[in-house]
Parts: sequence; structure tokens; C-alpha cells
Amino acid sequence: MLSRFVIPYIAAITILVASTAMAKETITVGITPTGVPFTFVDAATQKPTGAMVDLATAIAVDIGADVEFQINAFPALIPALTTGKINLISASLFVTAKRQEIIDFSTPVYTYGEAMFVAAGDSTNYTIEQLKGENVGAQIGSTYADALQASGVFGQVKLYDSIADMMRDVVLGRIKAGFGDRPIVAYQISKNPKLGVRLVGGYRPLHEGEVALAVAKNNSRLLNQVNASIAKFERNGELAKILSRYGL
Repeated sequence: MLSRFVIPYIAAITILVASTAMAKETITVGITPTGVPFTFVDAATQKPTGAMVDLATAIAVDIGADVEFQINAFPALIPALTTGKINLISASLFVTAKRQEIIDFSTPVYTYGEAMFVAAGDSTNYTIEQLKGENVGAQIGSTYADALQASGVFGQVKLYDSIADMMRDVVLGRIKAGFGDRPIVAYQISKNPKLGVRLVGGYRPLHEGEVALAVAKNNSRLLNQVNASIAKFERNGELAKILSRYGL
């Protein structure tokens, strides 16, 4: 017969074990604050929002986990993932062979290329060749930044942490043109016509890439869960619904 002192002890241990088993896993997701409409911070609520934020949230719900967002500058996303500071990247991150050597990508969820933008008062729809010798800008860490530098056309390809800073320098005449992710640039211009820049019509991207989520190399379990959720969302229309919410 169990002692009356032992029974409460066993009951407490049982409750503790059950509570631990029921505790949800928390996925820490790396995003950028300036990747509108993919990832950004809502000015009114000061909370992360955007298509890739909504997608990461939906995936977490689907696999029964909690989600926590960590804001990083774009170049810091992959280092944060490889050092274990975050578990998942959900941003406007292209799949590339070089990045695949370091991290693992999910099934792609969106495809797009870069756009060229110039000062609003500049009516010329430039080609790359027409900007020979000019100073231009591109976002640091982007796949097209390397292609622009390798072209040998420009006087300088200045690298920026954010598209907003690049737009400012275009308006101020410090660079002739800027190159940024087309959905991000188009969304910002449509929401704020007073930015003082415009998209160059007829521009053909040097590179089109596939956007995907990313996990560390040793995290195949999370990768499989993410891919299963993406496949489900493609079938039931949830992915298209999330993207269309942000004009994608």
C-alpha cells in the first residue's frame, strides 16, 4: 500500500511529465524589417507582417508549434541560421547554388526578378548598356548585385543594406539608378507615390529567382515539416491566398 505522502508526489510528477509532453515547440523565424511586401514591421502596430510572415505563422500552426520572429538585416539572416540563433528563414531569400552549400531550402513558394528604378523626374527607360559608366545601387547580399558588378558596365555598383536608403540616394542624385527586388520596389512605390522614384519600364531582369524558406543543414526534421505544410497549402489554395493578400 502506497503511503499517503507518496501518492501526492507521484501525482505531481505525472502532471509535470504530462505538461512537458504537451508543451509546444517554438520556432524562431528570421525576417527582415524592410522587405515589403514579404517581411516588414507594421508602422501602426510595430509587429512583423508580410506574406512570408503570414506563411511562417500558418506553417507553425499547421505543425503545432509556436512562432517567434527575430528581425535581422538581410545579410545577417544566413549567419543567424547557421549559428543557431534562429531556426528558420522566411523572407525574400532566393535559392542559389552557393547558398545551398551552407543551408537547406524548402520547396520554392514564389518567383521574381529585380527591377530598375530611377528618379521620378527622369523619363528615360534605360537599358543596362545606356548606364555605362554611371554609379548605380543594389542591395547587399542580393543575387543580382554580383551580376551587376560582373557586367563591367558601371562606374560603381554601390551596395546598400536597405532599398529605402538606395531610393534616397537616387532622389539625391548620388547614384543614377537603383536595382531592387521587383515586388518590394513596386509595392513601396504604389503605397507611397511621394518617394520620388519610378520603375523603369521595359527593364528585363538579369536574374529571376525562386523564393523559399530555409533551415540549417542539420535540421531535416523541420525542413520536412515545412515542405509538407507548403504542399498542403498549395493544394488547398492557402498559399495563393497569402500571396494575393500582399499583391503577389
